[in-house]
Amino acid sequence: MSTDQNIISAIAIASDPSQPRPLQNEAVEFLNTVRTGAIDTWPVALQLFVCEDSAARAKQIAQVRLFALQVLDELLDNRQEELVAAGRAQETYATLQSTLGAYITEEYVTGSAEANAPFIRNKFSHTLALLFLCTYPDQWPTFFTSISPLLHTSPGSSTPTLNPHVTTFFLRLLLEISGEIHDQTIKSARTFVPSRHARDTNIRDAIRAKDAVGVNAEVIHILEEVTTMLEAIRAGGAPISDSLGQSQLVDLVELSVKAFASYVPWIDINLTVTPATINLLFKLLSDPAVPIRLATSGALLRIVQKGLKEPTDKMQLFRVLSLGQVLEMLEEKTRISSTKGDADKDDEVTYRESLGKLTSGLGLELIKLCDEQSGPPPPVLAGAEELLQQLLPTMLRFLADEYDDVSSSVFPMLSQIFVVYKRAKKNSPQTHLTAAKRNFLLQTLEILLRKMRWDPDEDPDDLDDDDRAAFETLRSDLRLFLDSISAIDEELVIDAIKTLAMNTLTRADDSIGWADAELSVYLVFLYGEFQKGERSKGRMAFVTPPEDVAKDKRKSTNWGQYPLTPHGEMLDALMRSKISAFPHNAVAIQYFETVGRYGDFFKVRKQYVESVLMTFIDARGIHHPKESVRRRVFYIFYKFIKDCKLEIPPEYATNIIDSMRDVLVVRAELPEPESSDQDLLSEALSSAGFFDSQLYLFESVGTLVSLLAKEPEKQATVLQSVTNPLLASLQQSIQTPINGLQDTLPILQAHHVIRALGSVAKGFPEAPQTTPVPPPAWILVLKQVAEAILVSLEAMNQHRAIRDASRFAFARIIASTGSNITQYIPILMNHLISQSQPVELVDFLSFLSFTVHKLQNEVFGVLDELISPLSTHIFEMLARPVEGTDDRLQHNDTKKAYLDFVTHIMIDRMHAVFISERNKEQLPNIVQSISTIAEDMSDPASSRLALSFLSRTAVAFAQAPDAPGAQPTPNATSTPVQFNAVPGYQNFIYERLVPLAFSIPASPSFNIKDGQSLSATMEIGVLLRQIYQARGQEAIKYLAEVYLPSKNWPPALAAEFVTKLTELDAKQFRKYFADFVRSSASS
Repeated sequence: MSTDQNIISAIAIASDPSQPRPLQNEAVEFLNTVRTGAIDTWPVALQLFVCEDSAARAKQIAQVRLFALQVLDELLDNRQEELVAAGRAQETYATLQSTLGAYITEEYVTGSAEANAPFIRNKFSHTLALLFLCTYPDQWPTFFTSISPLLHTSPGSSTPTLNPHVTTFFLRLLLEISGEIHDQTIKSARTFVPSRHARDTNIRDAIRAKDAVGVNAEVIHILEEVTTMLEAIRAGGAPISDSLGQSQLVDLVELSVKAFASYVPWIDINLTVTPATINLLFKLLSDPAVPIRLATSGALLRIVQKGLKEPTDKMQLFRVLSLGQVLEMLEEKTRISSTKGDADKDDEVTYRESLGKLTSGLGLELIKLCDEQSGPPPPVLAGAEELLQQLLPTMLRFLADEYDDVSSSVFPMLSQIFVVYKRAKKNSPQTHLTAAKRNFLLQTLEILLRKMRWDPDEDPDDLDDDDRAAFETLRSDLRLFLDSISAIDEELVIDAIKTLAMNTLTRADDSIGWADAELSVYLVFLYGEFQKGERSKGRMAFVTPPEDVAKDKRKSTNWGQYPLTPHGEMLDALMRSKISAFPHNAVAIQYFETVGRYGDFFKVRKQYVESVLMTFIDARGIHHPKESVRRRVFYIFYKFIKDCKLEIPPEYATNIIDSMRDVLVVRAELPEPESSDQDLLSEALSSAGFFDSQLYLFESVGTLVSLLAKEPEKQATVLQSVTNPLLASLQQSIQTPINGLQDTLPILQAHHVIRALGSVAKGFPEAPQTTPVPPPAWILVLKQVAEAILVSLEAMNQHRAIRDASRFAFARIIASTGSNITQYIPILMNHLISQSQPVELVDFLSFLSFTVHKLQNEVFGVLDELISPLSTHIFEMLARPVEGTDDRLQHNDTKKAYLDFVTHIMIDRMHAVFISERNKEQLPNIVQSISTIAEDMSDPASSRLALSFLSRTAVAFAQAPDAPGAQPTPNATSTPVQFNAVPGYQNFIYERLVPLAFSIPASPSFNIKDGQSLSATMEIGVLLRQIYQARGQEAIKYLAEVYLPSKNWPPALAAEFVTKLTELDAKQFRKYFADFVRSSASS
């Protein structure tokens, strides 16, 4: 079978979904080989594309011809250097030129221009553009002039008539060429290649020198001709031919304008900007066809953005165009035509958006000319400022447009105006804000605040996620503009926000629409972002205390007696307005967001706390019928309770909890199964659902129960009323049999309940260091919870979900109950370890670190049993070969978690566990393994952690009685230092740690410029300093007389180094050592 037949067969197989996958893969691989071998396969591809004649082309499969063009593109775009090197470039290009030229004549001049496969037209224009880039100007200097005569060659016509097929092809060709040699979007998407960049520059220069005049004249002539034809048809005349009807002519006008615009940036402006072209473009700006208007607006934007060397030339261009007046007229005209009810509203809005972009583009160019720093001539500066001032009202009207796409079209110009204004304030703080500027800012501010309002005709609940996100993004952008105005004139912004919000809040009745109500609450929410300074934080953001109120007495002060600040007045008005009862979800949610954000207000006006809590717990809040609203309110409620717990009277707590009981029911839900082997439990656990939001409620309940501390028995009873239903559910889950992979609902229910119980515990305050005896009654309730979790863990510890949930819950119970829970830790650890998987090690180590930190000597026995086998297991894991990215991540995470764990043992002064009778034989292996990690600079973060541990061992295990570290520190409360706790450990210091400290920075892979490596370097400085603290003059003598001389250090340098080690404190020496390593690396 011939190559062309093989290609046809392979394409048929690859595009047929019924073919076997291996056969399809083989076909695709063959086609890729043909494509990459284009330097040899292009003749076959060329023949497959052009075929024998138009009849054969019509019969050929379109995908085959499309693939053939891909092969030619590969040859022309990526194999040019290979062709040149093989000495075949000129011959190949000549063949392509003649063959494709004949194809153009046959298919476009006299044929149907690929009527059976119109998408091939666009693809072929790209291919011919690539051939042009390879051959112009040297091999094909007549490229443009050879196409021009064909534009008015039509079969069967005795008079020159515009050929629509050739004309369309010619215009698309110009677009492709401009895109390849100038379009910055296309260029930025490619890897920069110097030879391609030089080629593009040379081609632009050649076109400018040889063909720009002719090409531009041809395009303008086409544009004028098709515009005249279109006007004639619109006036009632008959089309010249079937292929030049009104629709085709609109397309040709649009394409002509786009082709013109494509080369405006890179050819002489004297060719493109003439009285004739400007008049024609301005006429087309008002054409009935929106596509023509859009293309024209884009072309004028290209002209406006045209780079010119001299500012005077640019200014002259703007005066010639007089675009400001044109845009003002068009803004008014399109504003009228885009009112509601217009059948073509969407098109009109799109055109209006393009006019906004043109306004913004012109404004940005004028702002550049107004930049005094660039030193424009005074007449240019004055003229640009005049034109800019004339343009501002038009810009503001686009900004105020009801359609957000139109508004955002002028954002770039507005943003740059604010940059200029802020710079002016910095340079002239007293005189920068002229009356005209202030008036502009006021107008802009009014528009921005109005634009922040939801469309009252669109309910956010009915919008899809994308539309809601678009409005939130718009609000965010508008808020940034408010920030900019605030930086120019803060009072202007805060006064405007307060006035608008208060006007609505003080008359919050049935006459207020939901959108205005929501905006007023949002502005209260937003106001705090514009408060600056010390009085913008805490209670002082809302009331103004006398200046003589001492900071240390502010907590005991009655803040309710002080007058409100403007923000306090707004929140007070919000509370009085009863706007929280407004029957609209958007208003309710914004209300909750606001009260949740400004909890400190309720510390100065406590009378509002009860009403806010009632709002939270009724149908507007945690009982809202819509789940998405409930889930968000759960979090805000938790935040409010956490921030304002001291302002909540204890007598409210029980009532609030009673009102919440129905939303404290845990109902686990598995996803709908899609296949029999689907792991529903993993899917349910991996995605955040309703229960994850519900956890905030359980923590809030714990906080509310903690407020009943003055009534211990009642507190315990209320807590039991919350935990008992959960414990009953947990018991039921344990007793429910599990049958199969998809029958895992009891496991998920148990997981959720255990986490809920842990969250209740988290709501209580952290346990004090000294636990009261006897413990409060509520602790006994949490001990019952802990026992129940252990029973569940014993019954279901083969399931990772239960192990994870148990760690989660116990971490929170330990934090709240402290040493009261110690008795359960050995059982817990045993259950967690017995079924633990390698991927759980990181979480387990983190939990273990937390437990040791919280309970310290209370868990010494547990730690004593664990540390040696756990260390051995982890070092064995770390010694295994690493395969793949996931394996590498787990390896590094486990290593860091272990190092963090053993370092925290040292920090918490639990290091005696390393030298207990059970573990002292293992200590050498531990420190040796960790020192190996320390010298591995492929993972500098782990190296730093390892060094941190090793530096602490110096003092813990080898403290000499006469060394600096043995001296008591003033006011020290630490445990007594044990001298030489590990006999002979100083030998390990000198034989291993000292060489380690100097070998790491000397390693070829070490890079002091890397941030993590720098951190490791500083940790080495700490290590050396700790060695000195532990061994004193013995260490100094060893360094100065033994180690440093053995490494050929000059005596003076060694003496300076050890002097710094003794004289500087730890922080100073750490910096000195980093500077020392940095200077050594540079030398």
